[in-house]
This record gives sequence, structure tokens and C-alpha cells, in this order.
Amino acid sequence: MAVKRTKARMRALEILFEAEQRDCSPQEVLSTRTEKAELVVDEYVRTLITGVWEHKEEIDELLATYARGWTLERMPRVDLIALRIGTWELLHNDEVPDGTAVDEAVGMVRRLSTDESPRFVNGILGRIQKLKPTLG
Repeated sequence: MAVKRTKARMRALEILFEAEQRDCSPQEVLSTRTEKAELVVDEYVRTLITGVWEHKEEIDELLATYARGWTLERMPRVDLIALRIGTWELLHNDEVPDGTAVDEAVGMVRRLSTDESPRFVNGILGRIQKLKPTLG
């Protein structure tokens, strides 16, 4: 299941990234991709994109608060989307252990972003994880 969820997170990141680039909803991107390519999309991909999309305002507010010295606009897009996924999993998905949510987000940026990104993402999600009990 771990590998399946890792792949689902990567697919969700791709869809959320494309939606932001095209200025449309991730559901539109997902339906376009599944219709044209006849893809079978893992249910966890749908769960992630819906969760991140529905809680985007709350998540972005937290990220803006705890990303010391960084605005959301200045962050690499891949980092921001990985942070959104990780934050959603930390705060809204009790099935995923906190450490796993952080590690998976760090892993995504390690594969897809800058050399500094893993430390950056780990730092922000680590702060949110520590503050989680006070955020509810």
C-alpha cells in the first residue's frame, strides 16, 4: 500500500500542478486526463486533490504563516503543491501517520525540485506537525 500511496501522491501533485498552470480546477484536469487517456485513477488521487482543493485557503494561510521569509508566490510551484499535500495529510487524514506525510512530501520535492527543497519542505511541515494539536 505504501508504494501505491506514493504513486497516488505523485499523480495528485501532477494534477494539482497542471490545474494551477492552466488556471482551472484539479477535477477538470483529472476528468480530461481520464477521458482522453482512459486512465484508471487510484481513489487516493481523487481523495488528495479534493482534500487539497477544498482546504486550499486554510492550508495556504498556514503555509504563509510558517514559511519564514518566504511568500507563497516566491516558492517553487512543486514545493508549494507538495507542501499543500503534506499539510492536508497532516491535518485532515488520520489514516496517514504524521511522519509519513512529512517524509512523502520531502520525497516528492527531492525527486522533482531543487537541492534546497527537501530541507525547506521538511522544516515547514515539521513546524506544522509540532503545532498540529493547537491548530484544530
